[in-house]
Amino acid sequence: MNQKETVMKEQWDLIIRPYRNLFDLNFKEIWQYRDLLGMFVRRDVVTVYKQTILGPIWYFLQPLLTMLVYVVVFGNIAGISTDDIPQPLFYLSGIIIWNYFSECFMQTSDTFSQNQDMFGKVYFPRLILPLSKVVSGLIKFFIQFILFAGVYIFLLIQGVAVMPNLAILWVPVLLILMAAMGLGFGLIFTSLTTKYRDLKFLVQFGVQLVMYATPIIYPMSAIPDKYKTIIFLNPLTHIVEAFKYAFLGHGSLTAFGLLYASGFTIFILIFGVLIFNKTERSFMDTV
Repeated sequence: MNQKETVMKEQWDLIIRPYRNLFDLNFKEIWQYRDLLGMFVRRDVVTVYKQTILGPIWYFLQPLLTMLVYVVVFGNIAGISTDDIPQPLFYLSGIIIWNYFSECFMQTSDTFSQNQDMFGKVYFPRLILPLSKVVSGLIKFFIQFILFAGVYIFLLIQGVAVMPNLAILWVPVLLILMAAMGLGFGLIFTSLTTKYRDLKFLVQFGVQLVMYATPIIYPMSAIPDKYKTIIFLNPLTHIVEAFKYAFLGHGSLTAFGLLYASGFTIFILIFGVLIFNKTERSFMDTV
């Protein structure tokens, strides 16, 4: 048997091929590496505060301290209305949903630079890493949601007139939109920062600006009419408002708003995946 026949009869468990075009995305391969995805998720959740004094308590402490600052600065000093919703509840509802978007965006926007050594030594679907950030961010969201639920139940016992409504059924959709939008933007920025390193210094600043353009610390009723159009152009506005409406009964949940946010999210996610797919092929040559 000659060498050619021997090679033809060999059976391989894994065959690594180069991508042929932008749309050559092997989702089956990503599923095959789901164990690796789970490992990255555990790493992100467990090791972040592993050597700290307070440990996992930081998951509760961060939104709690942020809420207290908002109550003092925006609620008491600036006197910004919360539409008769108790300030702790109003601010927490915005903080936890915003934190999820911010977590997805910030963590995925640094994928290439943080893992360049690993990418240069080991093969696995590169999309696994940003996906793990989205999943670990979702776990952190649910941990912080426990804090929100605790404050919510406490205020209900105190007789505060806030009750969830049927719009709560849309919450999973809202979380998917937040995750997909954060992932899409993160993939775009991590791809661009491989060549333009200056962009990573603008990410944190840009996220803060977008937060102030989203009704996190103020209700839409507090916005002057001449600025409402600008705020409504922000797709995050419709997601945050729908989340607040589902739990607090204040805010807005409209078909147009959800369709607009969904269309924008799908576009950003597809564009992000395509540019990420293109960049990963020449990433090691660039850095």
